[in-house]
Amino acid sequence: MDAIRVRGGTRLKGTIPISGAKNAALPLLCATLLTPETLAFERVPDLADIQTLSALLAQHGTEIEREGDRATLTTKQIQNHIAPYELVSTMRASILVLGPLLARHGQATVALPGGCAIGSRPVDLHLKAMEALGAQVEVVGGDVVAIAPAGGLVGGLIQFPKISVGATENAMMAASLAKGTTRIENAAKEPEIVDLGELLMAMGCKIEGLGTSTLLIEGQTSLGGAKHRVVADRIEAGTFAVAALITGGDLYLEGAREEHLQAHLALLRAAGAKTRADAGGIGISATAARPQAFQATTTEHPGFPTDLQAQVMALACVADGKSTVTETIFENRFMHADELMRLGAHIQISGNTATIEGHANLSGARVAATDLRAAAALVLAGMVAQGETHVTELVHL
Repeated sequence: MDAIRVRGGTRLKGTIPISGAKNAALPLLCATLLTPETLAFERVPDLADIQTLSALLAQHGTEIEREGDRATLTTKQIQNHIAPYELVSTMRASILVLGPLLARHGQATVALPGGCAIGSRPVDLHLKAMEALGAQVEVVGGDVVAIAPAGGLVGGLIQFPKISVGATENAMMAASLAKGTTRIENAAKEPEIVDLGELLMAMGCKIEGLGTSTLLIEGQTSLGGAKHRVVADRIEAGTFAVAALITGGDLYLEGAREEHLQAHLALLRAAGAKTRADAGGIGISATAARPQAFQATTTEHPGFPTDLQAQVMALACVADGKSTVTETIFENRFMHADELMRLGAHIQISGNTATIEGHANLSGARVAATDLRAAAALVLAGMVAQGETHVTELVHL
């Protein structure tokens, strides 16, 4: 597909089932490298990143079966400890094979990962976590080369100087097979972290503190198989919630969990949304013809997520009044602002803050997506723009 064509002016209504979270599924699938037994998953999204990771795991020795949103993975033996550049370069999450390969196989060589251009996401915290468990780690020719001690990884103290979801996930998987207890301080608290922890515990690991900034992990000599349902994608749910409000619509997001979206839902309520939650999902509806202006600042969970920043900026473009959006996670995540302005948005950027003067007269145009969430933001803006909007450069989407 070369472009998405959006005709604006339609009020959205109905029920949308929310997919399993990609950012949860990727580390969950990597956990197959920790055990020779089978892991069975439900609600695995069918996305390019999942396919790329599946190819990477297959060359490590993983047997994979897919049927719909179900997947079973078995890695009886690690056949190859090298994660090559050809597979790793397109996806930053590939670094998540480092911890489990090192923990079970004793060594790992992982090419430095690539990914979308939304700012610096260095892997130094991943490497320091492995070193804290006794591994020797160096970067040679663009590859991370890690070797565990002769007796395997040893539990230790991992103190992250800043919060990193990926580094926390790598540390958790490595610690699950390390000898003794590992303490992780300043750990990420995202729902995807909790989801991974619940899988590891189902496999036989002992973990305390899930959902807090301090994790205690008692490593095991071996881990077993398990069945697991991937947590619902809170970013997908949050994006559809914006779609309901920006179009003056009414949507029920089946499977979405209110506790994972509290900051986002609070922002949307401030902008004029009415929300309702039950055991089956979240309902969201607009209460006025246009949303109200708001202020948003991205921060780590449970704060407002950076992965919804672009979407709410699109909302601000048609809001009644002046909104501000401040980005504190990534230093280069306002690239979508220029494309929104091609649709007629009034946006001024100073440092890490965007000021948006909302108005009701966006016009369709040809725009280019700069990353995954930018693509979503441009589609959202196109839903309320007059005429047709063509969103191109869809490689990340």
